[in-house]
Amino acid sequence: MVDLDNGLAEGFLAECSEKLGTLEQELLAIEHGGADVDDERIGRAFRVAHSVRGGAYFLDLAKIGELAHRTEETLGLIRSRKIVPTPEGVDVLLRATDRLRELVSDADTSNGADISDVMAALVALSADAPAPSGEKRPTRNHLTQAAPGAVLAAVPGAVAAAAPAATRGTGTPRMLLVEDDFTSRLVLQTFLSRYGDCHVAVNGREAVDAFRHASEQGQTYDLICMDIMMPEMDGPEAVRRIRAIEHARGILPARGAKITMTTTIGDMRKVFQCFKELCDAYLVKPIDLTKLLGLMKNWQLVP
Repeated sequence: MVDLDNGLAEGFLAECSEKLGTLEQELLAIEHGGADVDDERIGRAFRVAHSVRGGAYFLDLAKIGELAHRTEETLGLIRSRKIVPTPEGVDVLLRATDRLRELVSDADTSNGADISDVMAALVALSADAPAPSGEKRPTRNHLTQAAPGAVLAAVPGAVAAAAPAATRGTGTPRMLLVEDDFTSRLVLQTFLSRYGDCHVAVNGREAVDAFRHASEQGQTYDLICMDIMMPEMDGPEAVRRIRAIEHARGILPARGAKITMTTTIGDMRKVFQCFKELCDAYLVKPIDLTKLLGLMKNWQLVP
């Protein structure tokens, strides 16, 4: 676990507490809005859960990360209109928010906390969403300690829902490497090309154009390695635009591209900012290729 007594970690935890208060407010508004809830409000709630998850994993706060991740996935289903929040469903999300706040306030002991009850309740929310073709969703009868009763209503006509990483495609992965430094680009391109099709962009603007063009052709990128500091358009701005394209095309967060930010910047504040922009991981240059491969395996992109 990262030293939680250093100023940057303490600052992140303090920010988490503040953001979780914002998440609670957004959830109460979502409960009031129901099916007509504002997209921007859902997006703000989703981004809070994502940033808490990313920072928690970076600090090795596993239980906080797991609970924030499950909360994020559920909000992703709401954001994509695959499920409609009911008062009972929002109550479960509020319980998760309260539990996250408790864990953050006692971060030193959070990895030993029992979060099984609220995790099971969140799983039950996702179980109400329609499954992708050929995939079966667990029913609440198969879940231990799940919340009773109907907690979320499926949206009529919805045909897809967030899938766990293990259900990602098993074909050759398509990867986009975004890097303006020639040496770093050559090393990463050589490495990634061993595992799939690797396309290259030299700045954020080219990356967004490549991603948009692929989407218009009905194609996707499974992995994007995105440098932070680049000319014309930096990495965080490119990530914002790529996530907006995915959202506009109805791509659920769990099925979106896995984005790993890469940089020489050793500033933890920059790390946390990247997670706010909805990246999935962060690697410091020079890139440890073993760590990158580990991420790819974890995301089921390679065996």
